[in-house]
Amino acid sequence: MTETSRFGVVEPDELPADLAERVSAIAEKSGFVPNIFRALGHRPAELRAFLDYHDALMDKSEGLSKAERELVVVATSGANHCTYCVVAHGAILRIRSKDPELADRVSSNPWQAKLDARGRAIVDLALALAQDSARFGDEHVSAARAAGLTEDEIWDVGAITALFAMSNRLAHLTALRPNPEFYSMGR
Repeated sequence: MTETSRFGVVEPDELPADLAERVSAIAEKSGFVPNIFRALGHRPAELRAFLDYHDALMDKSEGLSKAERELVVVATSGANHCTYCVVAHGAILRIRSKDPELADRVSSNPWQAKLDARGRAIVDLALALAQDSARFGDEHVSAARAAGLTEDEIWDVGAITALFAMSNRLAHLTALRPNPEFYSMGR
């Protein structure tokens, strides 16, 4: 077992050219290569699909704000006990929300975290889907609508929850360790 992943890692210069370019752009922006890309790198088609779906959901400019999208990730990842995603996306949430405590409150106990009505509706919807998707139903969607979320925003909360539930499970499978840099970002 390596320190980063139980299946080893691939460095960006070992990736196919298109992926090396994408990962290098992320590393340039953040100052380091997030371990998720190094861990998924030995399966290039899967890394490419993951990045494509991630970007389609997380880089949208309409609907949920970028901070709200990260709030969904942190709530989902906290509910799934995914250390990698809580630490990595907690850092991004701290930066995007400009709140150094929000990610810690939501990841440690998303059910009791003090949030405004919109944030509470977003987190509750994500939790309902993340925790017991077989019981997810009309009452959860109705509550989100009543809180003012649009159909597209409800879809985005659900799609982001689903993507990161999968990502959480990949992080568990690989025993993925967060980059040390994430811990101090946004504090």
